[in-house]
This record gives sequence, C-alpha cells and structure tokens, in this order.
Amino acid sequence: MFTIQEMEIKERGLSAVRKAKQLNRPILISEVYKLDSINPLLFFSSGKERFLGERFFWKDPKDETILVGLGISKQIQSDQATDRFFRVGEEWEYCLKDALIYNSYSEKGVGPVIFGGFSFDPFKEKTDLWSKYPDSLFYLPKYMLSIIKNDAYLTTNVVCLPQDDQTLFEKISDERNELLGSLYPSSENESALLTETMEVEPKKWKQSVDEVAEELKEGTLKKVVLARELRLTFNKPLEAEKILENLNEQQHESFIFAFESNGDCFLGATPERLVKKQGDEIFSTCLAGSISRGQTPEEDVRLGEALLHDLKNLKEHQYVVEMIKEALEESCEKVILPDTPQLMKMRDIQHLYTPVIGKAQKDTSLLHFVEKLHPTPALGGLPQKDAVEKIRQVEELDRGFYAAPLGWLDYRGNGEFAVSIRSGLIQGNEASLFAGCGVVADSDSESEYLETGLKFRPMLRALGGE
Repeated sequence: MFTIQEMEIKERGLSAVRKAKQLNRPILISEVYKLDSINPLLFFSSGKERFLGERFFWKDPKDETILVGLGISKQIQSDQATDRFFRVGEEWEYCLKDALIYNSYSEKGVGPVIFGGFSFDPFKEKTDLWSKYPDSLFYLPKYMLSIIKNDAYLTTNVVCLPQDDQTLFEKISDERNELLGSLYPSSENESALLTETMEVEPKKWKQSVDEVAEELKEGTLKKVVLARELRLTFNKPLEAEKILENLNEQQHESFIFAFESNGDCFLGATPERLVKKQGDEIFSTCLAGSISRGQTPEEDVRLGEALLHDLKNLKEHQYVVEMIKEALEESCEKVILPDTPQLMKMRDIQHLYTPVIGKAQKDTSLLHFVEKLHPTPALGGLPQKDAVEKIRQVEELDRGFYAAPLGWLDYRGNGEFAVSIRSGLIQGNEASLFAGCGVVADSDSESEYLETGLKFRPMLRALGGE
C-alpha cells in the first residue's frame, strides 16, 4: 500500500487558485512524486470503477517508457479538419502557460503529459463506429503513473478555477491516497467467449483491390493502402484490462496501447513507430513489406530471406524510406539511415524495417513531425495526397484512429507517436478489428486478402479468438 502524506498539494493548490483569480482563467498545478515499483497493468485496472472511459495505457517495445493515465484534468479535442496538429499544440501550450509545475526529475514523460491521437482522415465521412472519438482527442490525466527505465513516478494534475478553494485539494489528496491504497489484483473473471465472427464485405473489398490495382497500371498513383474490418461478437462485455494483459504477454516487443473515450476503448499492439523526439533527436521507422513467420527456425530464416529479396516488397519499402527521409530532411539539420532494410520479427509476422535518426532544427515541435509524416506510404500510399483521396473514395471502412498517429507529448516537448495498426475498437460485447495492405499495380486480391488475415491474428488471439 502506498500513501502520500504531504500537505503540499493543498498549499501549492491554493497558490494556483490565487494565480487563477489574479489572471481570471484556469491554471494548471502539477506535482510529481517518486514511488516504489508499481505494476502498470494493476494501476490501469485500479481506475476501472472510478475512471472507466477516462483511461489510457502506453508501453514502448523496450519497456523504457510506460505511461498509465486515470481521469481527465483537461481534454483537448476537435473535429476541425484543418490545422488540427497545430491547434492541439497551441492549446497544450496555452494550458501550460503560467502553470505551477513541481517536478524535480529530469526524466522524459514525467510531469504534465497529454496522451491521445488523431483520426486517419478528418475529411472522411464519420460513421457510428467511431462516434465516441473526435478527429483530434488528447487527455491531460488527473493521475499518471510513469515508469521510466524501471523507476516509477506519480504525477497529479489539477486545473484550478478562480472559484476553487481548499476543499478541492483535500478531495484530490484523499482520492489519490485511496487510489494508491487499492492496488490489489482483482478476482479473476471468466473471459468473454467469442460467439460470432463477421467479415465486413470481403467480396466487395477484394473487388476494390483488383480495381485499384488496375488503375495503378496507368497514371501517377504508385500505391494505395486498402483496409478492411472484422466484426466480432462475444457472450458478454469485453474487459480492456484482460485484453491489455494478453497483448502485453503475447506481443511484448510492440507498442502496447489503450485509449478510452466515452465507454469505448481503442487498443492494440503495433510494431510501428511514427516518430519519437528526445530533445533535438528525432527517431522514425520505415516499416513496409511483410511475410509470415516460419513453423521451424529453418523455415523462418528461409521466409525472411525471401522477403529481403522480394522485388514487390522491396519496392513498397523503398517508397516509405524515400517519403520519410524527404519529410524529415525538411525539418532536420541531418538525417541518417542505413542503405538496406533489415528484418523486424514479431510473433506472427516479419517486416522489412529501416530505422531513421535525425537532428531537429531549433524550435521544431514533435507535432510538426507527426503532421509531416502522417500518413506514411505504408498506411496511405504514394503520392500521399492522391492516395488518401483514393482511399476516401473507394474504402467503405471508417478508419477512425486505426492507422493513425497515437502517442504522448510532455511539457518539455518530448514524446513519441506510434502508428496504431494491429488494433481493435472495443464496444461493449463487440469488437472491430482492422487490417490493411499495400495495393500496387501487380497486386493480387486473394494474396492481399490472406495478408490482412495474417495481420488480424495478434488482436484476434488477444481477444481469445482463433
């Protein structure tokens, strides 16, 4: 059991209220404490009763940064399609203006952090499927656990209004200690059982692949990524906690994420970083081209070698490399990347992978890089604008946050965004899983269909399906 006895939140809080009265606007107060080790999945679960619908979870592939948020102190959201990356950054900066931040630690991802993401295409007509998620949605959590290279920190964020008084901070102090005192494993509930699996319009999707492939033989379009949906029904409501636990166990070397909104939960295990910023250092990933894992070590090596020499996949991968390199060079003093791709091996699938490192130009924000890189040719196509327009025309799926940037940004400008593939949207006792593939001029709809089936596997397994 953990308890924070300090009276500081009350004293500091009253300073924030005085400042809010003086400036006649809300003021953020944020304070950080270092804690003993805490199980992040347990912390996420502990917020189920009090903060359901207001939680997030994030873990990077090497466990260097784990973030868990409970409650919402401030929400940044918009359905405005234009300048959405800039507007989120602008609102975050305004929130931080005159903030009282009590953080004696230098670690990135500690202190005030917003977590969230953007829809794939804000100009695509929205459907009921993603009605709980605006095109831009970020949370500043009330309580956030940061585990940075195995050290645990608790950040408490309170947005004070001019009319607030000491009772607000007494409640915060009590709630926080109650939360820290309730970190016990819950009793094991029986997992939800899959009762129905429905592929959404598979024949129509294959027809779209064939038609787009034929179009690509002429004109300027080189590649278009088409995605499809698998809709699952279960015998009772799904528990995000259990699915996260399964993903963490089964796909541990991925970005594991969950993001709740108004009762729905978007979660997954993606291998693909979009961009990471640490000071002026920029890291990105070119990930395109895939093949299954082998049943034996010998077969796995053979498949990997086949992928490394497959002209179609190498061509697709090079599109991504060229686009990411070009996008980064616009805003970086230098960009470094290897000449040839290597293999990234996940549990079910192996990819062609090229890491990219850059040095950002002064005052270039992380959200600027997110805007420049989204969507990469691996998720949209090439040329970018034309490919997204083609997807908007032919794809019936409302992608929402699927294949879009999801991640975090701290108050010092550091952060990381992944591309939210290998993912699903949980809605009560139903779930939608998403998978896509790159269509080029010589694509075959049947083989692309089988590839998307392979990409459904990580989420399907985590949900208890075959």
